Amino acid sequence: MPDLTTLIIIAPPILLALAFHEFSHGWVADRLGDPTARNAGRLTMNPFVHLDLMGTIMLFLVHMGWAKPVPVNPYNLHNPKRDMVLVSLAGPASNMLMALAFGLVLRSFDHGGIFANFTLPKAVLLAIVYGVIINISLAVFNMIPIPPLDGSRILGGLLPTHLEREYRKLDRYGPMLVLVLVMGGYMLNIPILWWFIMPFIKIFSIMFAGIDLSQL
Repeated sequence: MPDLTTLIIIAPPILLALAFHEFSHGWVADRLGDPTARNAGRLTMNPFVHLDLMGTIMLFLVHMGWAKPVPVNPYNLHNPKRDMVLVSLAGPASNMLMALAFGLVLRSFDHGGIFANFTLPKAVLLAIVYGVIINISLAVFNMIPIPPLDGSRILGGLLPTHLEREYRKLDRYGPMLVLVLVMGGYMLNIPILWWFIMPFIKIFSIMFAGIDLSQL
């Protein structure tokens, strides 16, 4: 488990990542005709509105977790099947955009960057580094096609209707499977999800920040 200092440093990027992820779901749904998130007060960047206790704890412990899903009524959407794919994709896409933003900040303070002559406090630098890692991790984790993760909604929307109905039968087992993967790996010290996510952190941290952050 991270020490108190590390927890304090990673708290801002975690809360920002969660808030932007859920806000993006709600914003895209609202733009596509469904005001449910706005009416529920979830169309906000206030992270405390979006927090799920277990998902947030997991993010602090292993940098993988989830927030309280933004409510979406597909029947309000202009094209429910297509638009639910777009709404679901908005969360992971927003985290990749945020990872890129943090990465560009790191590049700007690196050799040759516009702020290369300035030195950031170590705590701020670590928060930015974790901002890259956490956002990539959250995006990739949520793209796993296990209900209720975003990847399952995206895959379901891309499947033919008869196959989607069969796939949706997994919904009742999905949350437990996600919990087992995250907590089981942590408790047994078998980081199955990290083995899957780490290559993506390596690839995208090099692309965004110009440095491999997968071994941090």
